Amino acid sequence: MSGTKKSEYEGFTAEERAAMKEHAAEQKKAARKGSAAEKAAEAERDVLAKIADMKDDDRVMAERVHAVVTESAPQLAPKLWYGMPAYALNGKVVCFFQSAAKFKARYATLGFNDAARLDDGAMWPTAFALTKITPEVEEQIAALVKQAVG
Repeated sequence: MSGTKKSEYEGFTAEERAAMKEHAAEQKKAARKGSAAEKAAEAERDVLAKIADMKDDDRVMAERVHAVVTESAPQLAPKLWYGMPAYALNGKVVCFFQSAAKFKARYATLGFNDAARLDDGAMWPTAFALTKITPEVEEQIAALVKQAVG
């Protein structure tokens, strides 16, 4: 079969592999012994440290997203998920922030997993591009997060 086109797919990118390694480390850390309160406090410290390590625009947006999410839905627990800030309810990630730099993307992302109650008919958005956090965007995020937790 000479002349057949070789696939361009070479496997996971370096960024994807790094995210998977971070997730494995997060799972291992979560399995360690300790009280729920200690684990929750450590998880929040980890999220804040990860946000602090982000590059300028991503860091500013992640700080605002963190503030809006924790204010709008205090029942969500901050945690790292694939190396990114995420917010979980009963152990299931509801929403997450993905920096643009993480996967060399054009924009940061606010995403929602299937635990989020955003259902609206037969199709609805679960990820939103973020290029800047304005007061209007903060209001939209707050409304989405409140809807997501029901």
